[in-house]
Amino acid sequence: MMTVIDINPLQLSFAFVLVIILSFCAFAARLGITKKLLISAIRTIVQLSLIGLVLEALFSTSSPFWISMMALAMLLIAGREVTARQRRRLTKGWSFAIGTTSMFVSSFTVAILTLTVIINPHPWFTPQYAIPLLGMMLGNTMNGVAICLDRLHETTWQQRRVIENRLMLGHPWNEAIGKIRRDAVRAGMIPAINAMAAAGVVSLPGMMTGQILAGTSPALAVKYQILIMLMITVGSGFGSMISVLLASRRLFDQRERLRIDRLVLNDPD
Repeated sequence: MMTVIDINPLQLSFAFVLVIILSFCAFAARLGITKKLLISAIRTIVQLSLIGLVLEALFSTSSPFWISMMALAMLLIAGREVTARQRRRLTKGWSFAIGTTSMFVSSFTVAILTLTVIINPHPWFTPQYAIPLLGMMLGNTMNGVAICLDRLHETTWQQRRVIENRLMLGHPWNEAIGKIRRDAVRAGMIPAINAMAAAGVVSLPGMMTGQILAGTSPALAVKYQILIMLMITVGSGFGSMISVLLASRRLFDQRERLRIDRLVLNDPD
């Protein structure tokens, strides 16, 4: 088995220097992303360093309570990110509630099924498997849900007159907004579908690359990557469908009138 090569802080700092050089180039080109680029890089370093310490403690205890708390924190943060990425969102916290609920139902269900039926560690909530798997599920489902909700809300706003005309012609609410819903779900699933189509041909996925760099057999890394990508697609697909179903229903009242006033502008950071 190959020895894993350690990376010291000085070597990591070289990568950060390259990001600084990129930010200077972006500033010179007047791209307007220099501040966001540097802040994001710093957040990456701080957040991943902290999560490394948390996971070290979590792996040593394997406590179901702390694993559940970690999973809950990941879910709530993902729900916040879904809300922040929508240009138009539902009022009264409905965007957060719908995004969080859809990710919980899809990601947690698929992750638990994967742990208990396919991987089957003992116990099934072993943090070495549960936390990384749930993190990948939530991260990718979050992207799909954010994209499809943003598409749903923005297109509904732009085509509100068309939807109202359909309602006046006697169409039920789900038919009046049907095409918009289908387009939104397709948009949410495109990243997962593209990732599957390009895997192994255009790119080597991150989990597989990380396992190989850590000394895992390429054959075993491939098996895990296939499993993860299939489960990510399932989670993203169901998450997109659930979120669009719940959000589109919220756009209409009990009398099937379009309530466009339930959408507010929310320019994401």
